[in-house]
Amino acid sequence: MNELRVLIVDDEDDFRETIVKRLINRKMYAEGAETGVKALEILDRKDFDVVVLDIKMPGIDGIETLKQIKIKKPEIEVIMLTGHVSVEFGITGMQLGAFDYVMKPAPMPELLDKIRQAYDKKLESNDS
Repeated sequence: MNELRVLIVDDEDDFRETIVKRLINRKMYAEGAETGVKALEILDRKDFDVVVLDIKMPGIDGIETLKQIKIKKPEIEVIMLTGHVSVEFGITGMQLGAFDYVMKPAPMPELLDKIRQAYDKKLESNDS
């Protein structure tokens, strides 16, 4: 089986770097991007199975980044990260094609579970 490839997009350096390290420790390929623009540049060069995408970021926000991801690479599953005040944005993200959303700060077991579910969905879509 191929290694699960995850892109973490969040402007909070400590959060992003911690999640990337934890995913690598769990034998996944993980990379981070601090902005939506950077994430889109990375996605132009590399393939990922799942993107974990913060909604609130400077520059282009997570909703706009999601729209661009779904245009460029519709097969990628996207999990939106949202704070308490922006749950409606998580729902909007799902209406625009996101797999699901997780409240920040996301407990690692919950985030891992969502990543696995999103990856399973991507594999099922590729099989059909």
